[in-house]
Amino acid sequence: MNSRNRSISQKLKGCICSALAVTSAVVFTSCGDQKNADSDEGAKPSLVITAIPDEKVSDQSAKFQALQAYLAKELSIDVSFSLSNDYTAAVERFKNGEVHLVWFGGLTGVQARAAVPGARAIAQGDVDPQYKSYFIAHKSTGLAKSAEFPEAIKDMTFTFGSKSSTSGRLMPTYFIMQETGKNPDNFFTKPVQFQTTGGHDATARAVASGSVQVGALSYKKYESMVADGDISAEDAPIIWETPDYADYNLTVHPALEEMFGAGFIDKLQKVLVDCTDKEVLKAFNRDDLIAAKNEEFEGIEKVAKEVGLMR
Repeated sequence: MNSRNRSISQKLKGCICSALAVTSAVVFTSCGDQKNADSDEGAKPSLVITAIPDEKVSDQSAKFQALQAYLAKELSIDVSFSLSNDYTAAVERFKNGEVHLVWFGGLTGVQARAAVPGARAIAQGDVDPQYKSYFIAHKSTGLAKSAEFPEAIKDMTFTFGSKSSTSGRLMPTYFIMQETGKNPDNFFTKPVQFQTTGGHDATARAVASGSVQVGALSYKKYESMVADGDISAEDAPIIWETPDYADYNLTVHPALEEMFGAGFIDKLQKVLVDCTDKEVLKAFNRDDLIAAKNEEFEGIEKVAKEVGLMR
């Protein structure tokens, strides 16, 4: 064989070897993928919990650990907690079936259940059927608590919490409209602000520090922050309380019935409502959980449509 033919032969051998190597890699990868797929198919189903981030997200995982353990033990299933970065993410993940049990506010709960036929509100805190918002002001404003809506705030800087918050945006907006006949953008002479990171705690700190003069937030979060020494009631006194409305709730995805069997959601509801473990209840900042049903939040849906936050 001359040198030219020998060179061609060597090149052909190289190509054949390369082709065999690629084929082997494909076969190996395919087998690996099939093995992983088989493993996934045999994996135990897991109930995934999340919550709207109405406080610092970094605090949530620790607060929900006791609930995870409690549900896993009482229901003999695998339970995990998954952080949601914002209110919209919690709703979208529920719609997509990524999470199955969610601590929603009134508005986000209504939005999520409207998007998922068969979704149910099954529990709420003992205070949630009669919830309320506080309007608080920095001490420099000189405003004091009154039964009358504080019209003087119209010329001050004002902040809501998250745009999807029930107690930090929806219901304060509604009551501003009821009291003044104007929506917030028209009532306030300065641009309305929103807290883009953090939840009600961010509103409280913004007002207490004086970076904004007035804000609206959950009364429970305000009271817990004052009790824990996170803010001073003297720096950010309450100036007005809204009327009562229904708010927070635990909503479940109907997929749980397929994952764990018919009747599972009723079992889950009973386990939640029967819970007396204070460490578990800390996840919700509540002393007790009571049963809930979708109809109790029809008023929230009506208000959301009235103020233009739902169709």
